[in-house]
Amino acid sequence: MNQQRNKVRIIGGEYRRRLLPFPDSSGLRPTPDRVRETVFNWLGQSLHGKRCLDLFAGSGAMGFEAASRGAGRVVMVEKGRAVAEALQANRQLLAATQVDVLCTDALHFLRAARETFDVVFVDPPYDSDLLSEVLPLLAPVLAADAVVYLESRTWPALPGWEVSRRGKAGVVCYGLIAREIAG
Repeated sequence: MNQQRNKVRIIGGEYRRRLLPFPDSSGLRPTPDRVRETVFNWLGQSLHGKRCLDLFAGSGAMGFEAASRGAGRVVMVEKGRAVAEALQANRQLLAATQVDVLCTDALHFLRAARETFDVVFVDPPYDSDLLSEVLPLLAPVLAADAVVYLESRTWPALPGWEVSRRGKAGVVCYGLIAREIAG
């Protein structure tokens, strides 16, 4: 395993500069540092007390970054057993008690969820249709002023959503969206 390629660096907050290992897994690609820095600038440097959901957690880059910046609760959902075990090991390494790692399917999690979140990170494998399946299931898990971070290879059509910020870095399209306010 390539030493640097399979490590993600936390860029801000309490765990700043910590390197976290993750296993090789098909389709797993951490959100680039530059993109994470931009997104957390958009969200505000502190997520103090916020409840965050990291669907398709993968390397855990977004979820651990949120925890590092003061999130009160971070739920990481990851279907791959080896990847979820690595997330759990990194949670223990950081002593990040506000982080829960769930080894389950993201769609199943959303259908069964009974709590709401202030920030939701949605970064499914690029070569899947999961983004279009997840978006309609998000409303019940979103707090009143929730924001959703999206990352994909191409920017999707988003009926019923307002785009507040958007960017592109290399092949990564990313942005923040919120539910459209009726009226």
